[in-house]
Amino acid sequence: MSAPAPSTTTEVSFTSHGVRCAAWHVRSASEALARDGRRPVVVLAHGFGGTRDTGLLVFARAFADAGIDALVFDYRTFGDSDGEPRQQVSYRMQREDYRAAVDAARRLPGVDPERIALWGTSYSGGHVIDVAAGDPRIAAVVGLVPATDGAAALLQVARYAGPILPLRLVGHGLWDVATAVAGRAPHRIPLAARPGDPGIITTSGSYEAYTAMGGPTWRNEVCARTALEIGLNRPTTKAGRVTCPVLFQVGTRDRVAPAAAARRTAARIAGPAEVAEYPIDHFDGYDGPWRDVAIADEVAFLTRVLLPTSVAPRPTGRRSRHGESSTA
Repeated sequence: MSAPAPSTTTEVSFTSHGVRCAAWHVRSASEALARDGRRPVVVLAHGFGGTRDTGLLVFARAFADAGIDALVFDYRTFGDSDGEPRQQVSYRMQREDYRAAVDAARRLPGVDPERIALWGTSYSGGHVIDVAAGDPRIAAVVGLVPATDGAAALLQVARYAGPILPLRLVGHGLWDVATAVAGRAPHRIPLAARPGDPGIITTSGSYEAYTAMGGPTWRNEVCARTALEIGLNRPTTKAGRVTCPVLFQVGTRDRVAPAAAARRTAARIAGPAEVAEYPIDHFDGYDGPWRDVAIADEVAFLTRVLLPTSVAPRPTGRRSRHGESSTA
């Protein structure tokens, strides 16, 4: 079998609430899924504090090889996008950026505006649920190690690190809010840190994994005020309004985004939902052999649900990498 024709990557931008967001349009050279000359497209953005150059192109290019365009973007205040203060993580802002990116994707040349899929990972794996809940035109959703319930995530942090870490994060957050009120520069803390050090993600191995995959524009810091809203970010409450096909890819050893929370969210999805389970921790799906497995599952799911003709979705279920299946 011949290799797929190479995709092309073009720098584009769009505006979200008056601020320019930088993006790549990865255009497929395949017409395998085209309808009237228009291809489906997947909108991708990273998780908590990530940038588009931090490992996302390999996913986008895999979709393009299968005949699906991709729009990969940076949130406001991150990477090549504009916005101040820099490195501000706000789940409300990031969801606004996703919605603006969807609008931009619908205007891309050669794209079918009725076949828009959302791809999110970690924090953005929750964002895509909220965005799809508010947009019935979304055709499909993929969440890789999705963080669907901030309250459950904080409880998990307290279990593995003890209650002191969440309290320290609250202290840093309040300090950052005070600097904003006083008109001073933001107080920032590391996004990824080693156990015992201040940071948002401090499970063993997280610092090494995140810094290893960080792209040229990625910075290991965020405005500390974000620690005050993590527990309020609960996209699981919107799951019942999502009617399109959904694929959750859950790490059964995930110490950052609780697998149980993702399963509960999948069970609440109004449309057909699948949960693929892998024996991995949070960062194992971004590189190496498990990334390849995850991408293969994503491509199989998206090529099925984004076919140009109407095809009945596969029944809702939960799958493991060992071939077991059960009703979600």
